[in-house]
Amino acid sequence: MNTGVKRRIRKVVVAVTAIYIIGGVVLYFVQDTILFHPKPLPKEYKFSFQQPFEEINISFEKNNLNIVKFQPDSSRKGIVLFYHGNMKNVEHYKKYPPIFLRNHYELWMIDYPGFGKTTGKRTEKIMEEQGLAMYDMATKVIKPDSITIYGKSMGTGVASYVASNRNCKQLILETPYYSIPSLAKHYFPIYPVTLLIQYSFPVHDYLKKVRAPITIFHGTKDEVVPYKHSKWLKEETKNLELITLEKGRHNNLSDFNLFQKKMDSLLIK
Repeated sequence: MNTGVKRRIRKVVVAVTAIYIIGGVVLYFVQDTILFHPKPLPKEYKFSFQQPFEEINISFEKNNLNIVKFQPDSSRKGIVLFYHGNMKNVEHYKKYPPIFLRNHYELWMIDYPGFGKTTGKRTEKIMEEQGLAMYDMATKVIKPDSITIYGKSMGTGVASYVASNRNCKQLILETPYYSIPSLAKHYFPIYPVTLLIQYSFPVHDYLKKVRAPITIFHGTKDEVVPYKHSKWLKEETKNLELITLEKGRHNNLSDFNLFQKKMDSLLIK
């Protein structure tokens, strides 16, 4: 191999290495933007839910924690604590209140820091602590065995954490991930994501500590969190039922009759 060829190869290697390193640095510093897509709201904003609701604003480490509560028309069977995904704020999830209210459950929905009217810095620890704070508020008005914990997408990490640290009637997860690093590996396979990603949310570990029944809903055509994540969770968790929705995508599971019927059966108790 002549000197000219060696020089060109060296330049290519240096360029590829530089691009790889720069990509890793960018991933590290913009990961919060990749993982979360919040829509903050001014405190005077009026939510446009069709159902009557009440807002609760509590002080959390000098910041505001906003919780929206929905009451059923008749006496409640229990309370559902809802931990939503990574998009916008609670208003983005307005299709969920009717599901729980028609089954006579009170619904509490929390916004994470930077989402809606909740303020402050967003970290995994703070999200988990605020998740526990909502649970602890609920236990002041109802017993733990009447509390259902529900997590959607990103919120499955928070919901699983809460259920692993507190007693509840049941844990329901919609489109969960095995862990954030394992999900990041799907999107960035060439990087050591366990070293770069600051969020962990090890759902697989949390579920091992949950004493209540666990139900997972996941579609086989999920374009955000691959269906295999729920299969992994099913393989590692004893008290878990996996409801597979054929051709279901990430945000349309509630359109399936199977989802609606199973939800009604879970909430009829």
